[in-house]
Amino acid sequence: MTATADYKTLAERASQELADATAEEALRWTAETFGDDFIVASNMQDAVLIDLATKVKSDVDVLFLETGYHFPETIGTRDAVQTVYPDVKIVNAQAAQSVAEQDAEHGPKLHDRDATLCCNLRKVVPLRKALANYSAWVTGVRRVDAPTRANTPIVTWDDRNGLVKINPIAAWTDDEFTGYIREHGILENPLVSIGYLSIGCAPCTARVEPGQDPRSGRWAGQSKTECGLHG
Repeated sequence: MTATADYKTLAERASQELADATAEEALRWTAETFGDDFIVASNMQDAVLIDLATKVKSDVDVLFLETGYHFPETIGTRDAVQTVYPDVKIVNAQAAQSVAEQDAEHGPKLHDRDATLCCNLRKVVPLRKALANYSAWVTGVRRVDAPTRANTPIVTWDDRNGLVKINPIAAWTDDEFTGYIREHGILENPLVSIGYLSIGCAPCTARVEPGQDPRSGRWAGQSKTECGLHG
């Protein structure tokens, strides 16, 4: 069997064995199984997943997609993470083109005209290139985030990127999530406190009114609901 086939079989087995695993159990399995060969993805909305991961591997690699369109607060949160968790290695994945180069080829504000293409160029492709260096990645996807994520497993095979995908907090409710932040004093992007409940690139992220779906602030006014990283 090839290494890919081996890992796919591993993921399929773990999907059943860790179906009801806690976040700590899932992350401990990840660290024990992959050692240095996994990375934790973060959009720097908060450091919940990073905090959990450092409990099993203090020097864990953390993937940040540096799209060139982030809010200053998001970049500040990334820098604060490095200060609070000095052992982690932040991997800044960037697109092949700068924003200026992309504007020159596709025209300014591609995100307003073709958000899917913009996400592909600045997120999906850089993510795929970064993940090619690892055998597994850990995400903060939760089932309550959106209907498209309702059946997210704890462990799965990521066929699109060709590696094992671990979603340790998939089963967490919003109360469990916010409770962890409060109980442990976790870093949180300051934009959250003023109504930005699902933070992506600045041009495609809006404040959410009380009672609205947290992800309604992403690509507001468009049918688009995912950037393509998770489906």
